[in-house]
Amino acid sequence: MQPVISAEELSLTAARGRVYGPLSFTVKDPLTVLCGPAGSGRTSLLLTLSGRMKAGSGSLEVLGAALPRDARQVQKQTGIAGFSGIDDLEPGVTAGAAVRERLAWLAPWWQFVPKVSDRQLARVCSPVFGSLDVPAAKTVIWDLGEAEQFLLRISLAMLSRPRILFVDDLEQVHSSQARALVEERLAAIALSGTAVVAGAASVPTQPWSGSETEPATVLIAEESH
Repeated sequence: MQPVISAEELSLTAARGRVYGPLSFTVKDPLTVLCGPAGSGRTSLLLTLSGRMKAGSGSLEVLGAALPRDARQVQKQTGIAGFSGIDDLEPGVTAGAAVRERLAWLAPWWQFVPKVSDRQLARVCSPVFGSLDVPAAKTVIWDLGEAEQFLLRISLAMLSRPRILFVDDLEQVHSSQARALVEERLAAIALSGTAVVAGAASVPTQPWSGSETEPATVLIAEESH
């Protein structure tokens, strides 16, 4: 299988020092966990891989496109979810309004996007939610459980039909039960044909729920003790 991501001596340095790298790795598997504790540069690396941040040095190819030269091309073929300050949900809006806003963003400027119905919300979210009930369109975000909120963010990212889905910080889903549900659905997305690269603080010790094999892992930095 050809790698969907290939990085060679990839690194980024900021005013306060090294953010990540140098790192050399390839991503071939449909489901990959990028592991590094808080402060390891994990989020910045994920944004770099998705074409939304520039590396300082090294070479990077994603879906056959060279970054940062072909960043626009990569951005169109990738989706991101779970990134603080980027795709956060507004707690006081409804699930339907959140989906409508995303549909409006993806639509041509001249196209009117109507209010989202329960049926349309179910059509958008069901591939991500699986057997979990999709909320009604009028449900306010703060009334959703943490798994439902996170899966809604993933549903919004999947609206652009990305070839790779980048998901940051699985530990922000605090409940182990809710996180297992999110992992199960990410595994299902990977099996359906969209490659998934998820950021986590530690290497998985066992296969994810719903995944037949242990996710491939890329280790950024080990947690200090």
